[in-house]
Amino acid sequence: MPAVESTPDQKVVAEAERVLRQNWREGTHGELRYSYTQPSPGRYPWQWYWDSCFAAIAWRRFEPERARRELESLLAPQRPDGFLGHTIFWREPVGLPRLLFYNVAHRDSLQTGTIQPPLLAWAWRIAVGDPAAEPRIAAQLDWLAANRDLDGDGLLWIVQPDESGLDASPKFEPVWGWRANGSAGFPLLVRHNRKLGWDAQRIRDRGGPVLCETVVNTLWSLSLQAHRRPSATPALVDRLWDERRGLFVDEAEPGALRPRAVTWSALAPLALPDLPEPIGRRLVEEHLLNGSEFLTPVAPPSVAADDPGYEPGDGRGPVRRYWRGPTWVNSAWLVWLGLRRLGYEQAAARLAGGVIGAVAREGLREYYDPRNGTGMGAKDFAWSALVCELADPDDGAASSHL
Repeated sequence: MPAVESTPDQKVVAEAERVLRQNWREGTHGELRYSYTQPSPGRYPWQWYWDSCFAAIAWRRFEPERARRELESLLAPQRPDGFLGHTIFWREPVGLPRLLFYNVAHRDSLQTGTIQPPLLAWAWRIAVGDPAAEPRIAAQLDWLAANRDLDGDGLLWIVQPDESGLDASPKFEPVWGWRANGSAGFPLLVRHNRKLGWDAQRIRDRGGPVLCETVVNTLWSLSLQAHRRPSATPALVDRLWDERRGLFVDEAEPGALRPRAVTWSALAPLALPDLPEPIGRRLVEEHLLNGSEFLTPVAPPSVAADDPGYEPGDGRGPVRRYWRGPTWVNSAWLVWLGLRRLGYEQAAARLAGGVIGAVAREGLREYYDPRNGTGMGAKDFAWSALVCELADPDDGAASSHL
């Protein structure tokens, strides 16, 4: 009897499980035990905060206990004041050449002194259970509110582009200029902020810049809601929604600078279950489904196709800088959640099909060409296991838990 060929959906789910299991690491660091999914073997050996949150969401489908252990490992090196860094150096310390670029106080630091988009409580709600039952999650939320809500309106501010996870996005260049990620002066920004302990208030008092960034605050609001705390969505709309442009636009201090680059982050609030429907529909109809901006054969590019900062690459090798054009599975999933919530089922199916087709052909890559799905960047990239959410939707996972 001939073998039955797997469908693309089945193929990508099987590949996601293979990569997650291959990239799983366990061990001890002093008295701390760890279990986590390497983002990519060799290329990214440590535990990254939002990578692990996305990996845990995928792990719940195959081995829920590993989802819990993944997120508990993020919590293991938490400081007494509740702070969690964006990278944990479980297996080996930062090498000397990387000290110029990594936000560590010392080479033997276990974690960075900077944050990443705070989605732990939301990921815990999806993959594990009630985050309010884990006191360390509450401690992290309290630290963020006390140390990064600089204006008391419920929104967070970041001190470097890499705290957003969107390291080299062109939207950061008007804010940090030649010191932005991927620019020659970035090590000087790291050095400057290291001297100030990555303290957002001190950095702003010294002239900044600091940034109220859309993706960070979208995931912050999702985590607050997952923890049954007041949502940050009304404040996000009040501060960052640009009614004239129909987009969310970051704000920098000093000077209330609003970067002009049109990037995927302007659409990220589509993931919010309490985003006002008229705003969501404008994001979808004016931008996400606009062929000159974000409607491509695969999935939305990280920078609008008609923006001067768009750098899609040639499909034959890595792009010059990350987050400047390629499609990322995590960003595709977040806007897909909004499409489904708002009833754009055909568009959601089209987006899912583009991502699933690319992963079925290319495997789990760090990012993909939005025009033809060519895989680029790191191979066996764990957070691209989020393709499972598109291939086999769990309607209760990301929305009804909130």
